[in-house]
Amino acid sequence: MYKNTILVVFMIFFAGCAQKELNTKLTMFQSVDEKDAVLLQDASDKNYCPRCGMDLVKYYKTSHSASDEKKVYQYCSIHCLEEHLGDGIELKNPLVVDVTTLKFIDATKAYYVVGSRVRGTMSKISKYAFLNEEDARKFQAQNSGEIMDFYEALEVARGDFKNYR
Repeated sequence: MYKNTILVVFMIFFAGCAQKELNTKLTMFQSVDEKDAVLLQDASDKNYCPRCGMDLVKYYKTSHSASDEKKVYQYCSIHCLEEHLGDGIELKNPLVVDVTTLKFIDATKAYYVVGSRVRGTMSKISKYAFLNEEDARKFQAQNSGEIMDFYEALEVARGDFKNYR
């Protein structure tokens, strides 16, 4: 009886360790630790995309931001930014998270790797931004995709759900 109890305890312990290892491997590329995320919105629900409600920490590496005269918006993806622009809203100061540094950068100066093998956010076509072209090329060499500027990536985002609008 004593041996069976010890065996059960060890099985539970190792199953817990295996589950932790599995969860670690399943972490999404887009996600960061909460301490590494910069949230720019002031609202009480600042952790969530104002367009789709997705968690901005979970989808941080594809985060975009822009502002109007009244407030700053932070989106989970370029798709949600584009969708807001599609409502006829004029947004200024577009920013995007640089995948390498995890800091917001001017989106119009970013190098986007579009269509890589790394899963995207709100789209089957991934779009990841980099401040330095060299970093974008390294990511592209490892994950495929095409390097574009912000306006080209925004145009791809416009077509993401063209058949669903």
